[in-house]
Amino acid sequence: MAMRKGLTSKASNTLVLNSAAFQDHITRSLLHPHSLLSDPFLRGKRKAPRRRVEEERGLQTQDQQEEREYVLDSAPPPLTLAQKWGLVASPAGRITEDEWTRVKARSVQQGDSAQPCAICREEFCLQPQVLLSCSHVFHRACLQAFERFSGRRCCPMCRKEQYETRVIHDAARLFRHQCATRIQACWRGYLARKRYRKLRKSVWPKDKRLRRKFFEAKLQELNDSFVRYCHTDTEAFLTDINRSLSSSRRVFQQLERKHVSEPQESDWDRIQSQVVQRGVWDCPICLTALCSLSLPTEAGASSHQQRRRTVLLSCSHLFHQLCLEAFEAFSTESRPSCPLCRSAYHKKLI
Repeated sequence: MAMRKGLTSKASNTLVLNSAAFQDHITRSLLHPHSLLSDPFLRGKRKAPRRRVEEERGLQTQDQQEEREYVLDSAPPPLTLAQKWGLVASPAGRITEDEWTRVKARSVQQGDSAQPCAICREEFCLQPQVLLSCSHVFHRACLQAFERFSGRRCCPMCRKEQYETRVIHDAARLFRHQCATRIQACWRGYLARKRYRKLRKSVWPKDKRLRRKFFEAKLQELNDSFVRYCHTDTEAFLTDINRSLSSSRRVFQQLERKHVSEPQESDWDRIQSQVVQRGVWDCPICLTALCSLSLPTEAGASSHQQRRRTVLLSCSHLFHQLCLEAFEAFSTESRPSCPLCRSAYHKKLI
């Protein structure tokens, strides 16, 4: 009888302990999953997160340091009494480095880092990125906000509980690669446009209308450069040009006068035939009719006009002798030139 009472009391004690263990497990794990953070007995034991925060700040401030991946979760919480006694299954162990490698390979194969975040639907760019043990990728701030407002620790995509997180930088590397590609494309485009503009200045296009515009622009450019490097006073510039032309003309006239030889008798005959072919019988100076025994005269010519002698020049022009002598008297040159063609001459009375 006493033995039966001892067994009964022992069974009741075991039942009470099991009930307390279940109640503790339910309280810690199911009803208040974050109650461990408020436990006064565990405050002194959980100093790892502070060291982790300091480590993350150090990584953010050192931009030149090589980016490395690390597990974001702290040490797993201690087992409850029910888990220690085997009444409840213990949580799975920590994921090894090889398992993380396989998880990341599966995430890369799915292309999660190249797609927007599933929570905020924005690109990752250079913002902190976390990889879950279920191979899903999110913004670190988005995942923390999701856990805080949902009150649960489960994946927003597959709803897997008790996952582990790992900080990765795949999206940042992809974003830097895209930025570098865009910068290179802009630079190459700038070089190509610069080379094309330089090429257009030296090679004319094949199209007729474009070729005409090309040569017009070239001519305008040459004209602008000519005007820019010339004197600003256009009138003085044109005066210099006229003075230079006058000097050149004077020099050539002097050379012509030096080299003019007196015509022979056959030459005078040829010059006289040219006059007859031309058929001009008026003096260019006085504008009256010419008269000569060797040349035909008009029927109505007066006796005074017939007594005025005619002079034939070597340039085949006819003048009255008195008119030509008056012209030579008023000329300032040492050797006068022909009043019509301005060339040196020899004269002959006819």
